[in-house]
Amino acid sequence: MSKKKRDIPVFEQPIIETHCHLDYLEGDDLDAALAEALAVNVEKIVTISVSPDNLAKVRQLTGHERIWGTQGIHPHEAELFTDETETEIRAHGGDDKIVAIGEIGLDYYYDHADRKVQQQVFERQLQIAVDLDKPIVVHTREADDDCRAILSNYSQHLKKKGVIHSFTSSLALAEYCLGEGFMLGFNGIITFNRAENVREVLDATPLDQMVTETDAPYLTPAPYRGKPNAPKYLPFIVEKIAEVKGLDCAAVLTQTYDNAQRLFWR
Repeated sequence: MSKKKRDIPVFEQPIIETHCHLDYLEGDDLDAALAEALAVNVEKIVTISVSPDNLAKVRQLTGHERIWGTQGIHPHEAELFTDETETEIRAHGGDDKIVAIGEIGLDYYYDHADRKVQQQVFERQLQIAVDLDKPIVVHTREADDDCRAILSNYSQHLKKKGVIHSFTSSLALAEYCLGEGFMLGFNGIITFNRAENVREVLDATPLDQMVTETDAPYLTPAPYRGKPNAPKYLPFIVEKIAEVKGLDCAAVLTQTYDNAQRLFWR
């Protein structure tokens, strides 16, 4: 007989989900996923675009009162980026409920797209963010040097900076990004047994420069690993941040909520 997993904690203070993919959630309709998130006091949800195929879907989802979105092309899909894609992102990047340009960046771990193409598409989308005065949502994996080099060409022009989401890179890249005024996004990875490197970065990150995310339906936190992820699991991220930082959950909730507000809505 399997051991019952611990219930999801419910905090009185609200939480903001800064990065998930609602159009990817399987086996749960949108209304159910939102209801479960609301039940644990997740107040706002940002759903992230990744490909030309889901730009419009993300915009459609933002019709819900508690959902906001982004417009951007993930490095995995960089080879699908066209002039028409750029036109669409520019046309809708300033929509009322589009809060950032993303998910953009570099991924040399999977190399699903040619690295030069990834770099070019990253740069084109950074310029969109500069032109539209939007923060960015960055994905970077095994690409620290090139990510830093490209960001350094645009950082001073990005007044609203942005977030390096699902941060798993080096402490050196973290320190550079934090020094430039970016935030770091932490998710279920911080609960994984072998993620000491990520917890080291978390410990070194000022509380006022981090945001909570799930990256649902991926990276489900312990103790629910193996199940599809969802915004309702955010309280486990808050608990782990508090544990690593040696703080109480209330302090983490208050500050990360304010951080997300500053990042996307101020």
